[in-house]
Amino acid sequence: MDAHPLVTGYLRLGLEFDRLEEGFVDAYTGDPQLRREVANAPAPQPRELARRAAELHSELPDSGLAPERVEFLDAHLRALECSARKFAGDEIGFVEEVRAYFDVDIAPGDVEEYLDAHRQMDEVLAGEGMLAERIAAHRRAEEIPPERLAACVEAFSSALREKVRERYPLPDHEHVTYEVVGDKPWSGFNYYLGNYHSRVAINADLKQHMSHLPHLIAHESYPGHHTEHCRKEAGLVAAGQAEQTLFLVNTPQCLMAEGLADLALRSIVGPDWGLWAQEIYADLGLRFDGERAQRLSRASAKLLTVRQDAALLLHDRGRDESEVAQFLQRWSLVTADRARQQLRFLSSPLWRAYISTYVEGYKLLGGWLDRAADAGERGERFRRLLDEPLTPAAVRRELVAAA
Repeated sequence: MDAHPLVTGYLRLGLEFDRLEEGFVDAYTGDPQLRREVANAPAPQPRELARRAAELHSELPDSGLAPERVEFLDAHLRALECSARKFAGDEIGFVEEVRAYFDVDIAPGDVEEYLDAHRQMDEVLAGEGMLAERIAAHRRAEEIPPERLAACVEAFSSALREKVRERYPLPDHEHVTYEVVGDKPWSGFNYYLGNYHSRVAINADLKQHMSHLPHLIAHESYPGHHTEHCRKEAGLVAAGQAEQTLFLVNTPQCLMAEGLADLALRSIVGPDWGLWAQEIYADLGLRFDGERAQRLSRASAKLLTVRQDAALLLHDRGRDESEVAQFLQRWSLVTADRARQQLRFLSSPLWRAYISTYVEGYKLLGGWLDRAADAGERGERFRRLLDEPLTPAAVRRELVAAA
């Protein structure tokens, strides 16, 4: 593929960030020679990367690239300039950092929404004792026995893959390999390897729950990250949009991808995903109350912004980790161990702002999908998320136009 010179400059720039922080490049499926050149070059300097990002950004208006490509590169070069400034040691406010990375403005959530979520969860899990204790007991009862996890993963992956291939065709040889890992700050992670193959890691340090596993497989594989990577490789990349061969942390790509992935299960199965999952678990000899899982999921969706609030407390308001952990336990109704695991993610230099991709991505894309006139249009909108180089700004424009 003969990339546009500006696009080649963008690819080289993005790859160099992985020299500053391993893992900054989430996926790269482009010219391997370019990656070798970057790996063998002298270590990049953050200030120089910031300068080059600004320089490439200034060249966009005269690049001759299609408008959708210009908009995509505009947002991503602004994000990279901010990342380079952070690596160089510049003081950047957390809210400004999130805005530069993901093209969204964040604010604290509504405590009344959290209280309403607790009331609804209390109704679903009525009984004696504190709500947090009942939630913890419910989660323990939903833990998947470790020796059954592989079979459950395979069952949901196969069932979801079949649904996806019917609605959003994939190359015949696409496949996902699953592995169990430990000592990670996340519950699951998709490593897209190119040529329609993903490796999905599942964190064994976190107990996997029956109500969560269908979401996890949909998020990482079908019709989430793996499906999006495959369809963009078969579509945009094959059509010459080489910028789509690179997927970088802390860019608007992430907000779009995580929002898509968090909406994946409902988008492919529908609102009765719990009843659907109940049948699959029954075939595996496991009891699962799908209706109760759906009710709890609807209630807990009101707690979506709690972890972003925690990040704001930690990085914007300078609260100490013990206070933030207590905040997470109180409002998310998680155990102390789970709160510490969430804090580990929120405290990571690379991932500290990333929680906003889930929160704001879900809100933005969920609102856009919900504006569809019917199920058919909703399915078409989800296809656009899989296939098009949409940005947060592009989705907001459509929402405004439809208002």
